[in-house]
Amino acid sequence: MKNTLYKAIALVAISIALSSCSSDDNKNDLSGSGSLILEYDNGFGANDLILNTQGNTTSNNEVLKVSLVKYIISNVVLTKADGSIYTYPKSKSYFITDEGSADGHEFKLTDIPAGDYVKVKFGVGVDEEQWKLGAAGQGDFLAKADAAGMMWSWAAGYKFLAFEGTFTSPTVATPTPFMIHTGKTGTDYNYTEVSLDLPTKALVRTTITPAVHFKVDLSKIIDGTNKIKLSDNNSGGMGAMIMGGANLPLITQNISAMFKVDHVHND
Repeated sequence: MKNTLYKAIALVAISIALSSCSSDDNKNDLSGSGSLILEYDNGFGANDLILNTQGNTTSNNEVLKVSLVKYIISNVVLTKADGSIYTYPKSKSYFITDEGSADGHEFKLTDIPAGDYVKVKFGVGVDEEQWKLGAAGQGDFLAKADAAGMMWSWAAGYKFLAFEGTFTSPTVATPTPFMIHTGKTGTDYNYTEVSLDLPTKALVRTTITPAVHFKVDLSKIIDGTNKIKLSDNNSGGMGAMIMGGANLPLITQNISAMFKVDHVHND
């Protein structure tokens, strides 16, 4: 009886050890390729963002009810622990985040060389080099952007970010529309890049698909280093429409600081 029990315990121990070894082998296997997920979690200040709800207050005491948030993520570049860089193919590297869409938060990058990745860089908007390829050079992304309402027109180009809703302030008592669109205006292209270190390595393997979880603080669009008052842009009381002018480069600077990596899942 005891011998049988000892044998059973030994078999369980061996099984656990083999399972552990197999798991370690998977984590150490740097051959082949895998996938990586970029996940964008929009908030406003310290709060989760819920569309069409009140209570998003800026440091200028303006209260926003946000109804629409969309922005283009592009040109993803990943850096390994050894310093080598992998640039995701440009033809696949344009995505539209959409707070109002169930599938507008996560984007899966495929065929990533296996490795331990420690940094991610991406653009917000469509880079000028890509836009200069003309309408025929945009692949299927032009149609996607147009369908998502992320084009002004082909001549004017893409909307890099669309942030809309209503606001009140100490001087604007009635909920009043606001609309902030960034993109090419005049000689200002307003494309920006974000480069972030990962708090833990993203282990891309054939058997592991890491997810990099970004916290995005949308309050920084107008309440970052540069403070933009919607009430100062409320033309004739008809709403704050910021789509050009001196404020747009300031907002572009703010946008580059609204992303941080909260954590990495290696599941």
